[in-house]
Amino acid sequence: MTVDRRYLSAAARKRPRRRRPLRRMRLGWRMRLSLTAIAAVLALFAWAALARRFAPTSNTALRRFDAIIVLGSPTDAGGNPTPAQLARVTEAVHEYERGVAPRLILTGGAVANRFVEARTMARTAEAQGIPAPAIFVEPQARDTIENACYAERIMKTHGWRSAEVVSGAGDLPRAGLIFSRLPLAWRLHAAPSLQPKPAVDAGAAAMLETLKTLRYLLWARRRERCIP
Repeated sequence: MTVDRRYLSAAARKRPRRRRPLRRMRLGWRMRLSLTAIAAVLALFAWAALARRFAPTSNTALRRFDAIIVLGSPTDAGGNPTPAQLARVTEAVHEYERGVAPRLILTGGAVANRFVEARTMARTAEAQGIPAPAIFVEPQARDTIENACYAERIMKTHGWRSAEVVSGAGDLPRAGLIFSRLPLAWRLHAAPSLQPKPAVDAGAAAMLETLKTLRYLLWARRRERCIP
Protein backbone atom coordinates (compact mmCIF):
# COMPACT_ATOMS: atom_id res chain seq x y z
CA MET A 1 0.00 0.00 0.00
CA THR A 2 1.47 3.29 -1.02
CA VAL A 3 0.94 6.53 0.87
CA ASP A 4 0.78 9.81 -0.88
CA ARG A 5 3.83 11.82 0.21
CA ARG A 6 1.93 15.02 -0.31
CA TYR A 7 -0.53 13.83 2.32
CA LEU A 8 2.30 13.09 4.74
CA SER A 9 3.80 16.51 4.14
CA ALA A 10 0.47 18.19 4.81
CA ALA A 11 -0.05 16.11 7.97
CA ALA A 12 3.45 16.96 9.15
CA ARG A 13 2.79 20.63 8.64
CA LYS A 14 -0.34 20.43 10.79
CA ARG A 15 1.43 18.63 13.62
CA PRO A 16 2.18 21.13 16.44
CA ARG A 17 5.80 21.82 17.06
CA ARG A 18 7.21 21.29 20.49
CA ARG A 19 8.38 24.43 22.15
CA ARG A 20 11.78 24.45 23.62
CA PRO A 21 11.75 25.09 27.36
CA LEU A 22 12.85 28.60 28.29
CA ARG A 23 16.19 28.73 29.94
CA ARG A 24 16.33 30.78 33.10
CA MET A 25 19.08 33.32 33.08
CA ARG A 26 21.43 32.63 35.91
CA LEU A 27 23.08 35.61 37.54
CA GLY A 28 26.62 35.33 38.72
CA TRP A 29 27.45 36.10 42.33
CA ARG A 30 28.98 39.43 41.37
CA MET A 31 25.80 40.52 39.65
CA ARG A 32 23.66 39.37 42.59
CA LEU A 33 25.93 41.23 45.00
CA SER A 34 25.74 44.38 42.90
CA LEU A 35 21.94 44.25 42.71
CA THR A 36 21.71 43.66 46.44
CA ALA A 37 23.98 46.62 47.13
CA ILE A 38 21.94 48.88 44.83
CA ALA A 39 18.71 47.79 46.52
CA ALA A 40 20.22 48.47 49.94
CA VAL A 41 21.36 51.96 48.94
CA LEU A 42 17.94 52.79 47.51
CA ALA A 43 16.27 51.52 50.68
CA LEU A 44 18.52 53.70 52.84
CA PHE A 45 17.80 56.77 50.73
CA ALA A 46 14.08 56.03 50.96
CA TRP A 47 14.38 55.73 54.74
CA ALA A 48 16.13 59.11 54.98
CA ALA A 49 13.63 60.74 52.63
CA LEU A 50 10.68 59.43 54.65
CA ALA A 51 12.33 60.52 57.89
CA ARG A 52 12.62 64.03 56.48
CA ARG A 53 9.08 63.97 55.15
CA PHE A 54 7.61 63.05 58.53
CA ALA A 55 10.10 64.82 60.80
CA PRO A 56 8.45 66.77 63.65
CA THR A 57 8.16 70.53 63.31
CA SER A 58 7.29 71.28 66.95
CA ASN A 59 6.35 69.65 70.23
CA THR A 60 4.36 72.50 71.69
CA ALA A 61 1.47 74.86 70.97
CA LEU A 62 3.31 77.82 72.51
CA ARG A 63 3.32 81.07 70.54
CA ARG A 64 5.86 82.84 72.77
CA PHE A 65 9.20 81.40 73.76
CA ASP A 66 12.08 82.04 76.12
CA ALA A 67 14.60 82.32 73.28
CA ILE A 68 15.12 82.18 69.53
CA ILE A 69 17.91 79.78 68.56
CA VAL A 70 19.62 80.56 65.25
CA LEU A 71 21.48 77.57 63.85
CA GLY A 72 24.95 78.17 62.46
CA SER A 73 25.83 78.82 58.84
CA PRO A 74 29.32 79.57 57.44
CA THR A 75 30.60 83.06 56.77
CA ASP A 76 32.42 83.83 53.55
CA ALA A 77 36.21 83.73 53.26
CA GLY A 78 36.43 87.36 54.43
CA GLY A 79 34.34 86.84 57.56
CA ASN A 80 31.22 88.47 56.16
CA PRO A 81 27.75 86.90 56.37
CA THR A 82 26.72 84.87 53.35
CA PRO A 83 23.16 85.23 51.99
CA ALA A 84 22.16 82.03 53.83
CA GLN A 85 23.56 83.28 57.14
CA LEU A 86 22.11 86.75 56.66
CA ALA A 87 18.68 85.24 55.91
CA ARG A 88 18.68 83.35 59.21
CA VAL A 89 19.72 86.32 61.31
CA THR A 90 17.32 88.68 59.57
CA GLU A 91 14.40 86.33 60.12
CA ALA A 92 15.37 85.86 63.77
CA VAL A 93 15.44 89.65 64.17
CA HIS A 94 11.97 89.88 62.65
CA GLU A 95 10.70 87.23 65.06
CA TYR A 96 12.26 89.12 67.97
CA GLU A 97 10.53 92.32 66.82
CA ARG A 98 7.22 90.43 66.59
CA GLY A 99 7.59 89.51 70.25
CA VAL A 100 8.15 85.78 69.71
CA ALA A 101 11.01 85.77 72.25
CA PRO A 102 13.01 88.39 74.20
CA ARG A 103 16.47 87.10 73.25
CA LEU A 104 18.53 85.38 70.55
CA ILE A 105 20.94 82.48 70.95
CA LEU A 106 23.35 82.44 68.01
CA THR A 107 25.23 79.18 67.67
CA GLY A 108 28.11 78.05 65.47
CA GLY A 109 31.89 77.74 65.63
CA ALA A 110 34.65 78.27 63.07
CA VAL A 111 33.76 75.36 60.80
CA ALA A 112 34.26 76.37 57.16
CA ASN A 113 37.05 78.88 57.85
CA ARG A 114 38.69 80.73 60.75
CA PHE A 115 35.69 82.96 61.42
CA VAL A 116 33.28 82.00 64.21
CA GLU A 117 29.80 81.86 62.75
CA ALA A 118 27.99 82.86 65.95
CA ARG A 119 30.07 86.01 66.43
CA THR A 120 29.50 87.12 62.83
CA MET A 121 25.76 86.54 63.28
CA ALA A 122 25.84 88.47 66.57
CA ARG A 123 27.38 91.51 64.87
CA THR A 124 24.72 91.28 62.15
CA ALA A 125 21.93 91.10 64.73
CA GLU A 126 23.29 94.13 66.59
CA ALA A 127 23.56 96.04 63.32
CA GLN A 128 19.87 95.29 62.74
CA GLY A 129 18.89 96.74 66.10
CA ILE A 130 18.99 93.89 68.62
CA PRO A 131 20.41 95.16 71.94
CA ALA A 132 23.60 93.44 73.09
CA PRO A 133 22.06 92.13 76.38
CA ALA A 134 19.49 90.19 74.30
CA ILE A 135 22.18 88.35 72.31
CA PHE A 136 23.82 85.15 73.55
CA VAL A 137 26.70 83.62 71.59
CA GLU A 138 27.60 79.93 71.49
CA PRO A 139 30.94 79.77 69.58
CA GLN A 140 31.90 76.07 69.77
CA ALA A 141 29.34 74.02 67.81
CA ARG A 142 30.60 72.32 64.65
CA ASP A 143 27.38 70.70 63.39
CA THR A 144 23.63 70.81 63.94
CA ILE A 145 23.72 68.30 66.80
CA GLU A 146 26.15 70.52 68.67
CA ASN A 147 24.14 73.63 67.72
CA ALA A 148 21.16 72.13 69.49
CA CYS A 149 23.09 70.65 72.41
CA TYR A 150 25.20 73.69 73.29
CA ALA A 151 22.29 76.09 72.86
CA GLU A 152 20.26 73.90 75.22
CA ARG A 153 23.09 74.14 77.78
CA ILE A 154 22.87 77.94 77.69
CA MET A 155 19.12 77.73 78.17
CA LYS A 156 19.45 75.31 81.07
CA THR A 157 21.94 77.63 82.79
CA HIS A 158 19.42 80.48 82.68
CA GLY A 159 16.34 78.39 83.43
CA TRP A 160 14.82 78.84 79.98
CA ARG A 161 12.66 75.98 78.75
CA SER A 162 11.28 76.91 75.34
CA ALA A 163 12.72 78.03 72.02
CA GLU A 164 11.89 78.82 68.44
CA VAL A 165 14.56 77.37 66.13
CA VAL A 166 15.41 79.39 63.02
CA SER A 167 17.31 77.90 60.09
CA GLY A 168 17.11 77.41 56.35
CA ALA A 169 14.10 75.46 55.12
CA GLY A 170 16.24 72.58 53.85
CA ASP A 171 17.92 72.13 57.23
CA LEU A 172 14.76 72.05 59.31
CA PRO A 173 13.66 68.39 58.91
CA ARG A 174 17.00 67.16 60.25
CA ALA A 175 16.89 69.83 62.96
CA GLY A 176 13.44 68.55 63.94
CA LEU A 177 14.81 65.03 64.38
CA ILE A 178 17.61 66.40 66.56
CA PHE A 179 15.55 68.75 68.75
CA SER A 180 12.95 66.03 69.35
CA ARG A 181 15.53 64.34 71.59
CA LEU A 182 16.07 67.40 73.81
CA PRO A 183 14.11 68.34 76.96
CA LEU A 184 12.75 71.57 75.50
CA ALA A 185 9.47 72.94 74.25
CA TRP A 186 10.29 74.01 70.71
CA ARG A 187 9.09 74.74 67.20
CA LEU A 188 10.89 75.21 63.90
CA HIS A 189 10.77 78.35 61.80
CA ALA A 190 12.16 78.64 58.28
CA ALA A 191 14.15 81.65 57.17
CA PRO A 192 13.11 82.71 53.65
CA SER A 193 15.92 82.64 51.13
CA LEU A 194 17.30 86.02 50.12
CA GLN A 195 18.21 84.87 46.64
CA PRO A 196 16.48 82.58 44.11
CA LYS A 197 18.15 79.23 43.60
CA PRO A 198 18.31 77.47 40.21
CA ALA A 199 16.54 74.13 40.08
CA VAL A 200 19.87 72.33 39.73
CA ASP A 201 21.23 73.93 42.91
CA ALA A 202 17.99 73.17 44.76
CA GLY A 203 18.16 69.52 43.71
CA ALA A 204 21.79 69.23 44.79
CA ALA A 205 20.99 70.84 48.13
CA ALA A 206 18.11 68.43 48.69
CA MET A 207 20.36 65.47 47.89
CA LEU A 208 23.02 66.75 50.29
CA GLU A 209 20.48 67.19 53.07
CA THR A 210 19.16 63.67 52.48
CA LEU A 211 22.72 62.36 52.82
CA LYS A 212 23.20 64.35 56.04
CA THR A 213 19.94 62.96 57.37
CA LEU A 214 21.04 59.45 56.51
CA ARG A 215 24.35 60.01 58.29
CA TYR A 216 22.44 61.23 61.34
CA LEU A 217 20.11 58.23 61.36
CA LEU A 218 22.84 55.65 60.84
CA TRP A 219 25.66 57.03 62.92
CA ALA A 220 25.60 60.53 64.36
CA ARG A 221 22.58 60.26 66.66
CA ARG A 222 24.29 57.44 68.54
CA ARG A 223 27.90 58.64 68.42
CA GLU A 224 27.27 62.35 68.95
CA ARG A 225 24.84 62.25 71.83
CA CYS A 226 24.07 65.51 73.55
CA ILE A 227 24.96 65.63 77.24
CA PRO A 228 23.25 68.77 78.64
